[in-house]
Amino acid sequence: MNSKTTSTMDNETITEKRARPSEKKTYSSKIDKGKIQELAKRVKKSEPRVSEIIFLTSYPPRQCGIATYSKDLEQALSKKFGQSFILKVFPLESKSEQHQYPKDIEHVLNTNNVLDFQRASHRINSDPNVGMVLIQHEFGLFKDGENAFLEFLEFLDKPIAITFHTILPKPTPGLKQNVKRMSSLSDAIIVMTQTSAEILTQTYGVRADKITVVPHGTHLVLYENKDFLKEKYDLSGKKVLSTFGLLGPGKSIETTLNALPTIITKFPETVFLIIGRTHPTLVKEEGEIYRDFLTAKIDELGIKDQVRFVNEFVPLKELLEYLQLTDIYLFTSKDPHQAVSGTFSYALSCGCPVISTPIPHALEVLQNDAGIMFDFEDSGQLERAVIQLFENDEALHRLRLNGLNTSATSAWENAAIAHAKIFEKLGKGIRLKYHKPPIDLKHIKNMTTEVGMIQFSNINSPDIESGYTLDDNARALIAFCQHYQLTGRASDLKYIKIYFNFIQCCFRYDGTFLNYVDKDYQFTAQNHPENLEDASGRAIWALGYLLSVSKHFPEAYRGIEDRARFVFEEAIKEMEDVHSPRSMAFMINGLYHYSHANDSKCMNALVTKFADRLVQMYRHEAKEDWRWFESYLTYGNAILPHAMLMAYTMTLNGDYRKIAKTAFDFLLSKIMTGNSIRVISNKNWLKSNEKLDRAFQGGEQPIDVAYTILALRFFHGIFPDSGYDVKMQGAFNWFLGENPLKQTIYNPCTGGCYDGLELHNVNLNQGAESTLSYLLARMAFEDLPLL
Repeated sequence: MNSKTTSTMDNETITEKRARPSEKKTYSSKIDKGKIQELAKRVKKSEPRVSEIIFLTSYPPRQCGIATYSKDLEQALSKKFGQSFILKVFPLESKSEQHQYPKDIEHVLNTNNVLDFQRASHRINSDPNVGMVLIQHEFGLFKDGENAFLEFLEFLDKPIAITFHTILPKPTPGLKQNVKRMSSLSDAIIVMTQTSAEILTQTYGVRADKITVVPHGTHLVLYENKDFLKEKYDLSGKKVLSTFGLLGPGKSIETTLNALPTIITKFPETVFLIIGRTHPTLVKEEGEIYRDFLTAKIDELGIKDQVRFVNEFVPLKELLEYLQLTDIYLFTSKDPHQAVSGTFSYALSCGCPVISTPIPHALEVLQNDAGIMFDFEDSGQLERAVIQLFENDEALHRLRLNGLNTSATSAWENAAIAHAKIFEKLGKGIRLKYHKPPIDLKHIKNMTTEVGMIQFSNINSPDIESGYTLDDNARALIAFCQHYQLTGRASDLKYIKIYFNFIQCCFRYDGTFLNYVDKDYQFTAQNHPENLEDASGRAIWALGYLLSVSKHFPEAYRGIEDRARFVFEEAIKEMEDVHSPRSMAFMINGLYHYSHANDSKCMNALVTKFADRLVQMYRHEAKEDWRWFESYLTYGNAILPHAMLMAYTMTLNGDYRKIAKTAFDFLLSKIMTGNSIRVISNKNWLKSNEKLDRAFQGGEQPIDVAYTILALRFFHGIFPDSGYDVKMQGAFNWFLGENPLKQTIYNPCTGGCYDGLELHNVNLNQGAESTLSYLLARMAFEDLPLL
C-alpha cells in the first residue's frame, strides 16, 4: 500500500492548526504587533475556505483512457474556474497498478483493499471543507472491490456525482442491480452520449432528471497546414489513414489491414499509421501477442511499406499533429457496446473525416454527415468507403467541416462548464467564478498582412478571398493602441503602423472614406451602393484614439502622428452633417480621446452638435415604456448612451448625463437578466411596439457584447455605486460560456473569438470583427483610461 494512504488526516489537521510553543517565542513583545498578528489570525479563520471536490479516478502516470480523460478534465476546470473550488485527486490503484504520483496528490485508494475504502470515506466525511465527491466509473476499475465500493458510497454523507464511462444495454441481473444501487446513492449522474442516458432510464430505471449528458472532452486545436505536417513526419505526398489508442484485440486493426491491399492498388501512395502502445494490462497478462499477430498479418499481405507503427504513448501535441495530417481516421472497434471513444472524439476535433463501426457514440455523433459507418469487422465495406472518399475531395472537405461543427460542443472548455454547473448545484459553498484568460494577440497577428487585417477566416485560417475593411482595421488600430498603452511593447508599433496606413489609404480627396478592399488591394464595387457613414465614424474613433497615445511613440514612429491629425481634422469637417446615430456616436468617441490627449476644448462645439442631434432623436422616440433614440433596438446599441455620457464629461451638460443613464438602463433592462447578458438577436430586431421575446433564437454576436462591456466600464467610472462593474463582469462571462448554449465563444488555443451564437451551435469561424471585439472587451478589465 502506498504510504500516503496510511497517514491519519485528523492528526495532520490538528498539527497544522495547533500553535507550537517555539513559534510563540518568536513573537515580538510589543503589544501593538501582537494585536495585529492576533487580528490577522482571526480574519484568516473567519474567511470562508474554498470548497474541495474529491475526485476518485485513475490518473497519470497510469496509462489508460480514463486517466488521460481525468487529467484533461482537471486541467480544463482549473483554467476555466481558477479557485472557485479545489479538485483533490484520489487516484485509484490496485495490486497490479501502483504508481508514483505528483507531490500534490495526498492520498491514493487501493481498490483491492476494503480498509482503503473505509479510510477514504472517513477522511471525506470528517473534512468540513469537502463539498462533494466526483467519481469516474468503469467496471474494470472496481472489479476486485465492487462490494467495498458500494459500501463506500453508502457511507459517504457528501453529495456524489458519478460518471459512467460504460453503460451496458443488456446487463446481467447482478450488474444491473449494482448500477441501480450506485445510481440511487448518487446525487447526479454524468454520461457521455444521449444513448447512454436512454439506456439508464429505460433499462436501469434511473430518473431522467438525475442524468446529465456531457460529451467526452476534446482539445481545441490551432489548425496547421496539412502539407507542412506531412513533411514534418516524412509523409509528403501520402494519403494518410490512421488510428490511435492503446492497442488490443478489441481495436480490430486487422479489419483495416485486410482492406489495405485493394486500397493500395488504386491509391499506391496510401500509408496507414497505427499510433499507440499496447495496453499495459494486456502486456502484463500476455505480452505483445496482438502486436505480433498484426505484424505477421502485414507481412502476409505484403503491405509492410504501407503500414507504420508509432509504438509509444504519444505526447498530446504530437498526437494532435498526427491527427491533423490524417486524411481519413479509421475507428474499427468490434465491441457493439462500447459507449464512447475518446480517440474517436479527438479525431473529429482535429478535422479528420471518420469511417467508423456503429458503436453507440458513432451512431449519435455521425448522424449529421460527419462520417461514414460500416459493419463490424467488414473489411470490404471499409475498403469501399475509403476509396469513395479518396475519389471525392469535396466529400472529404464536407465531412471535415461537419465533424468540426459536431465536435465543437465537446471542447474541454465546454466539458468544464457542464461539470462546474453540476458542482455549483450539488456542492456546499461552491460559487463559480470564471477565470479571465491572458491577453493573446496571436490570431489577430495571423490575420494581418502587410496591408491590413483580413476580414474573415475559415475556422482559424485567414480567408484572403474576403479581403479587408476599414471597419476591421479601425477596430484593430484601437485595440493595438490600447495594448501599447498597457504594455509599451515595441512590437505593437509595427501593427499600429499597418492599420493606420490602411485607414489613410481608405481616405479620399473629398474627405470621405471607402470601406471595402479586395485581396488585390483594390476598392470594390460594394463601396458605392452602401451607406459608409458608420465605417467613417469608426475611422474617426480610431484616429482619435491613436492621437491620444501617439505622443508616447518612439521617434521612428512619430511621423504617424502628423499624418493621423491631418486625416482626422479633414475628415471630421466633412462629417459634420452626418445624422446616422452610430456614426455620430463613434465620432463623439474619437473626439473625446482627441480632446483629452490634446487638452483641447476646441472640439466641444462639434461634440455638442452631434450630442444635440442624439438628444433630438431620443426626445422624438422616447415614451414611458421606450426610453431610446430609435424606434427599434438593433446592433451596437450600447455605443449610443456611451457616447452621450462622453459628451456630458466634455460639456457638463446635465441633459446629456440624464439621457445617457436613462437610455442605458433601459437597454440593460432588455438585454440583461441579473448579471447575465442576452444581446438583441440579429435574427429579429426589437421594435418599440413589440413585446420582448426572451426565448433564445440565436444570432447573438460578440460585437454587441463588447460594446456593452465598454459602456458598462465608462458608466461605472461616472456612477460607481450603480452596480455597473458587476454587470460588466457578468457580461464578459458570455465569452467564457455563460450564454444560452453554455459554450465558450473565446478560443484560448488560437486567441480567436468565434463569430457568434447560432440557435443550436457556435459559428466556429474566427473573423476580425469577433476577435477584435473580444480583445477590446478583455482589455476593458485592465488599467486603461475610461473608454
